[in-house]
Amino acid sequence: MALIGRALLILGLIVALYGIGASLYGAIGRHPEWVVSGRRSVYALAGLMTLAFAILEAAFLRSDFSFNVVAGHSSTTIPTFYKAAAAWSSQEGSLLLWVFLLSVWSSLILFLTRRRVREIAPYATAVLLGFGAFFISLTVVFANPFATTANPPAQGAGLDPLLLHPSMMIHPPILYSGYTLLAIPFAFAIGALVTGQLGSEWISVIRRFALAAWLFLGIGILLGARWSYTELGWGGYWAWDPVENAALMPWLCTTAFIHSIMIQEKRGMLKVWNASLILAGGTLAILGTFLVRSGILDSIHAFGASTLGIPFVVLIAAMVAGSVALVIRRRGQLRSDAQIDSLLSREAVFLVQNLVLVALCFTIFWGTFFPLISEAITGTKASVGPPWFDRYTVPLALVLVALSGIGPIIAWRRVTIANLRRSFVVPTAAGLATLGVLLLASGASAQPAALIMFALGAFVLGAVVQECWRGAGARRAMTREPPPLALARLIRRNRRRYGGYIAHAGIAVLLIGVAASTSFQHSHEVTLAPGQDASVGGYTMRYVRPTESVSVARASLAKISFGAVLDVSKGGHHVTTLTTTRGFYPASTDPTAGPISVAFSGSSDSQVGLSTGLTRDIWTVVNPNLQPLQTEINQGDQVFTKLMSSLTPTQAQNPAATQLIAVERSRAITELASRYVNHPWPVSFLLIVSPMVMWIWLGAIIIATGGLIALSPVSIRRPSAAIARVRAPASPAAPARELV
Repeated sequence: MALIGRALLILGLIVALYGIGASLYGAIGRHPEWVVSGRRSVYALAGLMTLAFAILEAAFLRSDFSFNVVAGHSSTTIPTFYKAAAAWSSQEGSLLLWVFLLSVWSSLILFLTRRRVREIAPYATAVLLGFGAFFISLTVVFANPFATTANPPAQGAGLDPLLLHPSMMIHPPILYSGYTLLAIPFAFAIGALVTGQLGSEWISVIRRFALAAWLFLGIGILLGARWSYTELGWGGYWAWDPVENAALMPWLCTTAFIHSIMIQEKRGMLKVWNASLILAGGTLAILGTFLVRSGILDSIHAFGASTLGIPFVVLIAAMVAGSVALVIRRRGQLRSDAQIDSLLSREAVFLVQNLVLVALCFTIFWGTFFPLISEAITGTKASVGPPWFDRYTVPLALVLVALSGIGPIIAWRRVTIANLRRSFVVPTAAGLATLGVLLLASGASAQPAALIMFALGAFVLGAVVQECWRGAGARRAMTREPPPLALARLIRRNRRRYGGYIAHAGIAVLLIGVAASTSFQHSHEVTLAPGQDASVGGYTMRYVRPTESVSVARASLAKISFGAVLDVSKGGHHVTTLTTTRGFYPASTDPTAGPISVAFSGSSDSQVGLSTGLTRDIWTVVNPNLQPLQTEINQGDQVFTKLMSSLTPTQAQNPAATQLIAVERSRAITELASRYVNHPWPVSFLLIVSPMVMWIWLGAIIIATGGLIALSPVSIRRPSAAIARVRAPASPAAPARELV
């Protein structure tokens, strides 16, 4: 099967290169049959990459350790669903996943647009196939997922313990879907610039795919944040890690693009800006892939140093140079059809919002790459930490939230006093009331940035509720529908608009949660013995008792866990009971490979004790000290070494003898682990109380809901009879365009 997989990769590379040539030849020479052949090459590539990825997945599922990548990233002891996910835990498998997803999304867009943008499509096809050829080349030359060994090991190395999390099943594919989807608007932008077809049609073709990329990237980012919060054991959800930033930067660019294309569609403005934004977004997606693959910057998420850096640098340089050259070449055709009439208009607000998003993206880019910049200038690699990012991104985030509330309710072209009075009174009152209540409750000196974020979040929520209320009320006045039905049908008939409103509300909720959890968090590192307690954030946490467990899978030691049970109370009243553990994985799963200490010298991970609620999270993690066991571990090592050295070569090959040794070794490890419970000693805890963390995850759900609504196809239906009979809006507060 490995030979078939490698043959599929080589055949895929040939098909991609052929498709590039056919598409360009057909476009330049006006040969439609060659254009069709180029498009069909994308379909063929999708089929080949699907088969190749299926072969790799099958190898992981059946634990075929003749595949080097399977032996290095899986084992027979991990559950089946983690075996499936292990395929993208490796450099080789993740690159194959990338090109598989790219080929599938490319096939979809080219099938849907086969009768549209016919001059642009061949060039977009060539660009997409170029990306495919690049990533297939990486798998063929640098990171072959189908490399094999003639002498496969009996057991694989297993999956990194930090990856043994349910999010591993969906987080990487969702994030990669976002990255690969951004290649589509990039490719069509290149096609539009090459052909000079720079009207709004190419925008309408890619808008839904840009929105899908935005949605997948956003969900992927927030799944990663949740994973970090519950698994990594440091108490946070965002660390400004280079790989985290690598996903955030194209998301910010795409956010700006989604907003600014509305101005181009409505007023024929910002054409240069929109083309530049989507080209930058596509380039940043490749840059993010480069950061993960190359290991050029230190990150817990990166694959480590590799030989892939130079090919990625060449690709990124070509993308930047080509994009800049094409924009300069077509700058005359990209002039706006109109000008901004007033600084107090929706166009102006959207433009300022775009500038803030780009400034935020550039700030993150500078902080992320500062180690390389400083090394190039001074010869010394220096980095900036979370405080630096917070200092410069928080003010921009505050401005962005304010604009996200103003943009949907301010008038196009020019604002009037009537518009200000009608649209801004309720949201402004909500924001000021929230700020006033918080100032009275906490005092003027308490975290001003957080208080402002709460007020601005209330302003945004007030604006969204107001727009939905007015629209549903106007529809209900005409149709006599019940309020929930009127609102649902209003949203269904205006999905793009109201999906955007809902996403804005989700952003406000999420950032309120971020502001609260970072500004008002209480944390305490403490060492406790059973029966002792500590106070943090108004809660008392008492260490009740230690726990331990030894997990065995298929006669092999899989994991040793040491943990603790804590009782949480407030004001003398029981609140919850938390259990947290620290798991230690053996350096080898071979029961006879090494002394007793091997069981404690592999990787480790944390299982967080977490009680979550709408107003607060109580979070704890234990860090057991194994030093008191060290004497017994050393003694066990001596006994094991002496026993193994006493065996003759014949006895060492006897399965019965090795099985007996494995049983005795496991018994000794179990007895050692039981000392943690039978003779407990003080252990260290990190105790954290964070307010409103749940608002972050609720905000994420609201954002995803809004994105899905805006992304969903709009069915063309005749207006209901009740609406058809109405010749004018029921009230001036509800323009007719909102009701149908």
